[in-house]
Amino acid sequence: MTRTDPFRYDNKRALVVGGATGMGAAAAKRAAALGAEVVVMDYAPVEYTVAKAIKVDLQDRAAVDAAIDQVGGPIDALFSAAGIAGGPALMRVNFIAHRHLIERMLAEGTLRRGSAICFISSVAGIGWEGNLPTLLDFLATPDFESAAAWIDRHEGTNNYGFAKQAINAYVARQAFPFLKKGVRINAICPGPTDTPLARANAALWLSFGQGYREATGTSHHTAEQMGDTMVFLTSDAASGISGVNLLVDSGHVMSCTSGSWEADKPIMDLLMGRKQLPS
Repeated sequence: MTRTDPFRYDNKRALVVGGATGMGAAAAKRAAALGAEVVVMDYAPVEYTVAKAIKVDLQDRAAVDAAIDQVGGPIDALFSAAGIAGGPALMRVNFIAHRHLIERMLAEGTLRRGSAICFISSVAGIGWEGNLPTLLDFLATPDFESAAAWIDRHEGTNNYGFAKQAINAYVARQAFPFLKKGVRINAICPGPTDTPLARANAALWLSFGQGYREATGTSHHTAEQMGDTMVFLTSDAASGISGVNLLVDSGHVMSCTSGSWEADKPIMDLLMGRKQLPS
């Protein structure tokens, strides 16, 4: 009997939340190339061929629920890729809506046994372990509305850094209960990656680690590098991997942590030890 290629997605359905552009689009295209039927949710129009495109406003729970109702069948790979850089809706868009979607689909069996989830986190989310009590208090909120209310009550949490820490803590925390249902969950933590969102915040996001890139002869990451990694993590080839926040940064963080690249060590020490980034 011929063993099925564990990297392939034949006879699988993938849902990409935030797949119109950037890393989400790259993941959607790679999964489709590997045989998946791909459904994309996004507020922006999807301008490439997919099995189904669903418009969704992640700020609004009712809109998220309406979008879930349109998925139309079981999902084997879920990519939580949507995010914004700032504004009042940041935590709802970057984390709260994703959690609601994941947990509703799990409860209803749409995410079936053997499926896998991959979030896009960030290097900005490292150091989450030092903020774990606050993060666990936030994650203890039972639903969309209570999570949004928690953010409103806690000054300094509606920001990009806290959102990425929340993703990392959620991935680690949910590995056990999700695996009991046969579902894996991971995240990627990209270094500076050339996407439309990053270009809109280029002075901060794309300048980070420039000295390291010059010293190693590397360049900014591409959306395709991140999409390929996400598709690997939700494939059967990664069946033993869960609860992992995977750095995809050409070794920048680990080089700083170990002292082989010292120029950025002060900022990495700040990231690793900080409670949250300023809003």
